[in-house]
Amino acid sequence: MTQADQRTLTVPEGLDGERVDAALARLFGLSRSRAADLISEGHVLVDGHSVAKSHRVEPGTLLEVSIPVQSDPLAVVPGIVEGIRIVHDDESIVVIDKPVGVAVHPSPGWSGPTVVGHLAGAGFRIATSGASERQGIVQRLDVGTSGVMVICKSERAYSVLKNAFRHRTVDKTYHALVQGHPDPLEGTVDAPIGRHPKHDYKFAVMADGRHSVTHYETLEAHRFASLLEITLETGRTHQIRVHMQALKHPCVGDLTYGADPVLTKRVGLQRQWLHAMRLGFEHPDTGDYVSYESTYPDDLQHALDVIRDAD
Repeated sequence: MTQADQRTLTVPEGLDGERVDAALARLFGLSRSRAADLISEGHVLVDGHSVAKSHRVEPGTLLEVSIPVQSDPLAVVPGIVEGIRIVHDDESIVVIDKPVGVAVHPSPGWSGPTVVGHLAGAGFRIATSGASERQGIVQRLDVGTSGVMVICKSERAYSVLKNAFRHRTVDKTYHALVQGHPDPLEGTVDAPIGRHPKHDYKFAVMADGRHSVTHYETLEAHRFASLLEITLETGRTHQIRVHMQALKHPCVGDLTYGADPVLTKRVGLQRQWLHAMRLGFEHPDTGDYVSYESTYPDDLQHALDVIRDAD
């Protein structure tokens, strides 16, 4: 809140004896709770004095109200984000390597950096299709997940790639370091995922959840953990993390989904060991198959080195 709407009015005869919060609500078109908040936060003066929300007003009383202008939590704020790397850029798409700690687009409760904010700050023209805060976005990565992703610059690219993701023709390959050793070493998890019944910020395997399929293959097996290559048939929120927890092999560092805090501290992680390695699809303009890759960021590489050295 950086600006405020200053208003001054005298109480009319018709509001004689009303509580000041009710009078404010009627005079300024506010909700009763919003009016009460303004009073408690010291934004309201009655004849120059602060009062309680239950104070009764009289005709001719001077009301001075300062109404802070609330910022839109979904507004895209342009600004360069350190660590975002441009992997590919052409007239239709831009492929980036997203670092940890960056959201793809604004959302309620998130005040940190975003991919769309970076692209706006860097002067990229993005497709206007989609909700205003996520225009051009055809896929998402969690704030705590790093790696390669594509954003659309043209309307045609948005339409074509949105359809490709919907019909699961995009190849999405991740690497995950998980605790223990999955048995079998290569397999498929086909288990529906829904909102967690007790914690709305989490997801879980639920009988009435959405169809979710994850394929995995063990690349390295170490004393405390295994490095997996994972491909997704579906793209549910937290899908890999939920399915790995369901296998009793959560991603190293993923305290939300059952990771060992002692091992997490030992490898120095502050997030789940999960990285979007490769992304492949038919280019929306040429129809040619294209593939883009990323490398492990420093925190994940360090954690993997610690695990390897523990053998």
